[in-house]
Amino acid sequence: MKYFIITKRGIFIAVMLVLTGIILIAALGGEHSVSTAAGTKRSIPVYCVQTDEKKLAVTFDAAWGAEDTQQLIEILKEFNAKANFFVVGTWAEKYPDSVKAFYDAGHEIANHSYDHTLYGKLPKQHIKEDIEKCNSAIQSITGEKPRLLRAPSGEYTEDSEAAAAELGMRTVQWSVDSLDWQGLSSEDIVRRVLNASENGSILLF
Repeated sequence: MKYFIITKRGIFIAVMLVLTGIILIAALGGEHSVSTAAGTKRSIPVYCVQTDEKKLAVTFDAAWGAEDTQQLIEILKEFNAKANFFVVGTWAEKYPDSVKAFYDAGHEIANHSYDHTLYGKLPKQHIKEDIEKCNSAIQSITGEKPRLLRAPSGEYTEDSEAAAAELGMRTVQWSVDSLDWQGLSSEDIVRRVLNASENGSILLF
């Protein structure tokens, strides 16, 4: 999956969609798990937020490009909305001013791995080290350790879930993918997202 983050298209979608943004860390409850055939429990990521309110969680995966940072902040402010930015560590190091600007504007800064290496074949210790490296990059800018993780390309494993849990973090996926990276028109993206969204949906841009 490619990541076109902080684009004019993303800004347009934010304008169209944001009613009241959910800050995920404040909305998540207890542990998310499923029972296996062996009777044990296995942790799974969060895909949506349970709410009866007409609210959506707007999330951006920040991996490259930051030219529209201030414009996006201003639009979200205009709509009194908060977003969740899942930041790659190398992106944070390259664009620390953008990370700080999002944080200072009240948005949630979360972990999206250090350099977007897929977790599928990595052992738990390597995943844990990668998460911690990204956390350090973000914390050095915001002064706050991220509490949420989104695995690269959404490719989580039992080991990545265990690593996140050991670090006191929760893994967050999405329930609605805007597919803005596919070159769809803004109108098509809006239509797609609105048709697929419901209360508590987590949107991916």
